[in-house]
Amino acid sequence: MRILIIGGTKFLGPHVVEAARRRGHALTLFNRGRSSGAAIDGVTGVAGDRATDIDKVSGQRWDAVIDTCGFVPRVVRLSLDALRARTKRYAFISSISAYAEPFGGNFDEREPVAMLADPAVEEVTNETYGALKALCEEEVRALMGDGALIVRPGLICGPLDPTDRFTYWPHRFAQGGDVLVPGVPEKPISIIDVRDLAEWIVHATENALDGTFNVSGEYGRATMGDVVSACLAASAAQARPVWVAESFLIERNVAPWTELPLWIPGEEDSLLRASSARAVAAGLRRRDVGETVRATLAWTKERGLDRKLNAGLTRERETELLAEWGKNRG
Repeated sequence: MRILIIGGTKFLGPHVVEAARRRGHALTLFNRGRSSGAAIDGVTGVAGDRATDIDKVSGQRWDAVIDTCGFVPRVVRLSLDALRARTKRYAFISSISAYAEPFGGNFDEREPVAMLADPAVEEVTNETYGALKALCEEEVRALMGDGALIVRPGLICGPLDPTDRFTYWPHRFAQGGDVLVPGVPEKPISIIDVRDLAEWIVHATENALDGTFNVSGEYGRATMGDVVSACLAASAAQARPVWVAESFLIERNVAPWTELPLWIPGEEDSLLRASSARAVAAGLRRRDVGETVRATLAWTKERGLDRKLNAGLTRERETELLAEWGKNRG
């Protein structure tokens, strides 16, 4: 297949490229060229901004387009206007955040999506991100019809993750010492390894799948305790998990998800409960959390265990919290 990938140089993109290359597809990457990534053998690169330069790739025909970096409906529409007559398939990578919270009970693709109070808003923030993704999806469906594939990943983790939302844990345990871990080991989590997601996107594109698919983990298949055990097993460092009560952390204004990745207090984790049964029936395979931890640890070690992460507690903050927790427990 001749596949055009819009984006393709950040996190998910390189894994999609690698999966498609292994299967022998002819790839062209269209992006601004600002992200890391050297030229790849057998992959054509075209530099340009999708908002202004989409004509650079609209003169060719494509068996499929994979859009990894659409965030604003107006900009996605520009790409669709230029390419829909040039391709029969358009895969749009959305997000599980496109759903309104909390879930109403179905936990599948029938759940209602988030909405903006002002549909004209284009600034992407934590508050607008999901609703903007939902509006981007509408554009794809409206202009591509049965040729539209909407992929809603959950928490993506693994090598190349620029957010460090999962990387924090194998990284921190590899540094050794007492490690603050929130809640209890039985706390369910839901993650999708970026390599499994990439493989499924290419598989779905090859098989001309259409419609909307959640592509995430299976809620309850893995727990926070499993992550900790995998981190301990993967690292040669002497580390000791210290489980700290959620109430203690909330009282001290520790930020869920950012200061302590994977942690969402109590029953506030409805998005993590999204069912990916439809994608599993369509070929999604998910590896064990231990494999994800090992690959993530190897990648973060290459970058240096002394680097500053984009998520997680600072060592100073962690030390303070552990000291206070110890006093309360003593």
